[in-house]
Amino acid sequence: MAHNKHSKHTKNNRPRGRGRPPGHGTRRALRREVPSIVALLTDQRDFAAMRGYRSFTFDDHAHYLRQTEGLLRSLAAQGVHTCVGLFDPDEYADYCTDTAQNPDTPATRTRYTAEIAAGGPTVPYSGQPLELLITQLEYETDRQATWEYATDLLSRTGSCSDCGQDIARASFDRASYALMKLIEAAGPGAHHLVCSIPAADAPLLTALHARCDDRGNVHLVETEALVCCTVLAAGMASDSPGGVVLRTSTPGGHEEVRGWSLHDGWLHPLTEAEVFNAYCTDAESGEPVPPEPGVIYRPGTPLPPPPAG
Repeated sequence: MAHNKHSKHTKNNRPRGRGRPPGHGTRRALRREVPSIVALLTDQRDFAAMRGYRSFTFDDHAHYLRQTEGLLRSLAAQGVHTCVGLFDPDEYADYCTDTAQNPDTPATRTRYTAEIAAGGPTVPYSGQPLELLITQLEYETDRQATWEYATDLLSRTGSCSDCGQDIARASFDRASYALMKLIEAAGPGAHHLVCSIPAADAPLLTALHARCDDRGNVHLVETEALVCCTVLAAGMASDSPGGVVLRTSTPGGHEEVRGWSLHDGWLHPLTEAEVFNAYCTDAESGEPVPPEPGVIYRPGTPLPPPPAG
């Protein structure tokens, strides 16, 4: 399902004679400045759900994906900026019910793509293979769901009964401080940080990629940092147990792993043995797994909490 706000211009509308119709060049240039949105059915279950609509003419998911990839390539060849989002059949059915629209028409699917799917997580198409695009889109979708869940948990915390302080705001500030100090302490290199917090409905798990240069400046993706801070803040605010693992690729070419546990509202360093055990134990079975070649296990760096007030 695709949405593009520009109107079509067919050769049947052109005047007879040589050359292009007046304004063709400017319209073509303008078309490149009108973004497109393509909502994609990434898995077989969602595709099967849409096959229940007579107006949805695809009967093979693999063929549908090839045709969608061809559409994306065609738009890119025209210089059109295209973002891809998920088409959720359940959300689509709710949308049609709420807006009293017939779900079995291409026009309704187009409106849903423009109004709903475009508001969710999207990935810009830049010529990447469709398999990679789907992986990126699923990652963005999971990340947004994690952020929304963590935000909801934070919103329930209210204010401190003793001092009246907004617990959510204070916890977010502490989490931001902790993550920044943690990356700075790790030093120069590329860092991959994973934060996990148990929760009632589902565990919160998120990752953050960052780079620290030789001057100590930290470079990161703000959207990843926001989600990571929110998840850690939810753990701090609820006094939930949790943990952070930091994997660093150093300029020397080897990799180091450090870890911290979350308790009493702050991150506390794990010992080298605790980091090794955590990294070399299967999370589901509890069975030991071989250590990775070339990986050095380090104790977590002590992180002094932020100054009071």
